[in-house]
This record gives sequence, structure tokens and C-alpha cells, in this order.
Amino acid sequence: MHPLSLHTVDYVIIGAYFSSILIIGYRLRRRNVSTTSFFLAGRSLPAGVTGIAFVAANCGALEIMGMVSTSAKYGARACHFYWIGAVPAMLFLSLFMMPIYYQSRVRSVPEFLKMRYGEATRAFNAISFAVMMVLVSGISLYAMAIILGTLLGWGFTTSACITAAVVLVYIVLGGLSASIYNEVLQFILIVAGLSPLVFYGLREMHGWHGLAEAIGPGLSHAWLGLPVASPFRSAMDGVGNVLGLGFVLSFGYWCTDFLLIQRALAAKNMASAVSTPLVGAVIKLFFPALVVLPGLVALALYPNSITARYDSALPALMARYYSPGLLGLGVTAMLASFMSGMAGNVTAFNTVFTYDLYQAYCVRGRSDRHYLAAGRVATIAGVLLSIATAYLALHFNNLMDYVQLLFSFFNAPLFATFLLGMFTMWATPAGGFAGLVSGTFAGLLHYLAYHFHWLPYGSDMTANFYGALCAWSVCFLVTASVSVVTTRKPAAELVGLVYRSGAGGTAGSGSSAKGAWTFAGLIVAGLVVLNWVFR
Repeated sequence: MHPLSLHTVDYVIIGAYFSSILIIGYRLRRRNVSTTSFFLAGRSLPAGVTGIAFVAANCGALEIMGMVSTSAKYGARACHFYWIGAVPAMLFLSLFMMPIYYQSRVRSVPEFLKMRYGEATRAFNAISFAVMMVLVSGISLYAMAIILGTLLGWGFTTSACITAAVVLVYIVLGGLSASIYNEVLQFILIVAGLSPLVFYGLREMHGWHGLAEAIGPGLSHAWLGLPVASPFRSAMDGVGNVLGLGFVLSFGYWCTDFLLIQRALAAKNMASAVSTPLVGAVIKLFFPALVVLPGLVALALYPNSITARYDSALPALMARYYSPGLLGLGVTAMLASFMSGMAGNVTAFNTVFTYDLYQAYCVRGRSDRHYLAAGRVATIAGVLLSIATAYLALHFNNLMDYVQLLFSFFNAPLFATFLLGMFTMWATPAGGFAGLVSGTFAGLLHYLAYHFHWLPYGSDMTANFYGALCAWSVCFLVTASVSVVTTRKPAAELVGLVYRSGAGGTAGSGSSAKGAWTFAGLIVAGLVVLNWVFR
């Protein structure tokens, strides 16, 4: 595909977006007089803002280019990432885990692990999370470079460096507040920029029935034809989807990833923090329309050419449908999505690095101003490392395969650690550390077994799902086994950290709790309907 030429109106749209995000960062710079304001937005934001940011932080390369390419590769079964994955996990986070996170007043997920298990578990998670954030942030830069290179002919390094520089400026100036408010703007642009793809694609395919006929029944159904358990022959199967994706990977990501938890912790009170994932769950119910449908259209239009690199599906559709003006909006939407994802990763990285590594183990007892400066330096370092890791993504033909591989290493075992830590009194510090380390390395060994063809899975995604199950199971079993023979923490130290020890109930108390449960029930009803209609 030949690079496209941007017209004046396209440059005006893109320029207006860049100006807006930099202005937001500049205007919010004076609020960042402490580490709490820089890393946690002063815990002052309303649920509507944090809820949209909660989703927008996920709407980077992982969500946009990754899900379009995944649906082009696996068909309508990509909807499982939302309807058995994201939405149930967000409801669980809201009703059961968010009250504990918020009430404990922790500043990060590793800090919670320190309070529940001890310093060793905190240090291991902080290091592994920092590594994962740099790798995932590099994915956003890679995706942006692919878009700009395909549509405009820009070089990979040039595209990555320009995008990284803009993100760096507004985070250093405005901190988490600037990132969150920009994520709200970016989410609006993402919806506006992707909607035309859905409209033009369905129009060309003569509606959903024409699209389903073009790609065939095997790829147009989410559930029909899906084998119950066939990991070595099928691209996806029921056990891998429900347990590997729906339970382990999705719950591990949405319930323990500090990138997301950080948005909810920025809420102004408990009710707003609990509502943050609920707002996100409503959006996620319908988000497949924006990212799965375009992937199916690309599969119908380019059944042969996109198989070499499924990540080309999105730029190919933009080149096909977007005229001057609309092209500028589309490119801006892509810039917004990738910057949103990268900014979320960088703000999570600088917070964990500053609080859980630098302050905890390197330089203790300094002033708040010192740690604020350290956080800004960490932001610069995180962006530079992200540029370097962007090149790793070149070795995968589907971003979502790569991302889920990373999550199978880091998030899958962490979810087992949190389940036992938040919902049992008997999980011990030694058990938590041993389980988390064992689970992480079990996930890595499982990947090596697949990489060297000792485990011949039917697809990379199925390997990721079963790898996550392996990592979670090893962590769970090792944590439980070691906890049986080691010393527990005193019950008094677990108050507010374990659900059974008086964490305040679910979703707060009184009318707010009842409202949260009612809202969650309506979301579950919608979830059942969508799974049935598109089965």
C-alpha cells in the first residue's frame, strides 16, 4: 500500500489535537506540588472522569490495533476478550476488590502486597511490573510507528520518537491528572475516529449478514463450533477461553494491573472508586462494535494479504475508506489511542518505580519534593526505555498475541496471589512470595516449551491461555502449600486488607452498595443477551 498524502485540513485536525494535550499538561502543572498530586491526582477526581480514563488507559495499541488484528485472525471469537473476559472481571473488581484497595489507602499495587505479605513480595512484583510496563509501552510506540509508516511513509524510529516526545512533555508537566484528562479527550477521539470504519465497512459488506456470509460461519460466531477442549488442534477452545482468558488473564489484568487500579485510586471517595470499573464495564459491553467489526471487514476484504502481518488490517481499512479530513480524524484517533495507552503505562511505571523501588530500597527519608523530582526523572527514563522495547514487537505478527504472552507471565500468577491474599486469612508472607515467583517462572517455562515445539498448540493465543492457566495454578498451589508450613501474619495486621476481616463489605455500604449491585446486575443481563445473540 502506497503512503497517503495528508491535506491541509488533516494537518489542522492533528495539530489541534497535539496543541490540546500539551495545553492540558501545561494548565495542570501547578497542581503537582506533591507526590500525591503528581502520582495519584490528589485522589480528587469524579467517577465519570476516572471511569472513562479507566477504559481509555486500556485503549492503546492493545485495544485498538491489537483487537482489530485479533478479530482479523480469530474472527468473532475476539468478542470473548470483552464478554467473558473484561466485563465480568471489572464487576468483580468493583464489588469485591476496589473497596479493599481504596480503604487501605495504598499508593500502588506493590504497596498492598507489602502490607499483606511483606517486602519480598512487594519488591518482586514492583520489578516485574516495571519491566512489563516498559514492554507494553513499547507496543504503543510500535503500533503508532506502523500506522504512520503505512499511511504517511514515516520511518519507524522517527514515528516512535515524535510520539514519545509529546507523551513525555505532558506527563512531566501535568502528572497523572494530565494523563487522566487527556485520556478522556482521547477516548472521545477514538470513538469518533473509528466509527466511520464501522459504517463504511458494513455498508460495503451489505450489513452484518453480508459480512457473516463473506467470512463464513467458523469466523462469524463467538461460540458455535468452538470445541470444548482441543488446545493442540484448534485456534481457540472452550476451556482455554473460559478459564485461561475469562478467568485467569482477564481477572489478572483488570483486578491487579496498577495501570488500571491507579485510575480508580484517583477517585475522590469510596463510592466514586467503586463506580469507576462499573462505568468502564458499560463501555466495554459495546466496544466490540468499534474494534471487532473492522477486523472482520478486513478479513473479508483482504483474506490473503493480511495473514503475513495481521497488524496491517487497521491501516489498510483507513487507507481504503478515509478521504481528506476524515483521514486526519482517523490518524488523530490512532495517535490518541496509542498515546493514551503509552501515557497510562508510563504513569504507572513512574509511580511504582518511585514509591516501591527508589523510596523503599534506594534512597529513604528524603523530602516529598525530592521524590517528586525522582518521579519526573523516572518518567523520562521510562519513555526512553519504551522506545528501545518498541523493536521487540516487530517479532510478532499480532499485537494481542504478544500482549497476552506478557500478561501470562506477570498478571496471571499475580491474580492467584491476590485471591489468596484478599480472601483468606491463612496465606502467609513466605507462601505469597514463593507462589508469585514460582508462578512467574512457570509461565516462562511454558512459553519456552511452546516456542521449541515441545507443546504444539493450535495457535499462539491458545498457548497464551493455557500458559496463563499453568502460571496461575502453580502460584496458587505453591502459595497454599508453603502457607501450610509457615507462619501467618497476626489477624490484627490484616484488618482492612482481607475481605473477611471487616473490609467494609462490598462496594462500600448502605445505598451506594445497593446501587452498585443493582447496576452490576443490569450489566450482567446485558452480557447474557449479547453472548446469546452473537453466539
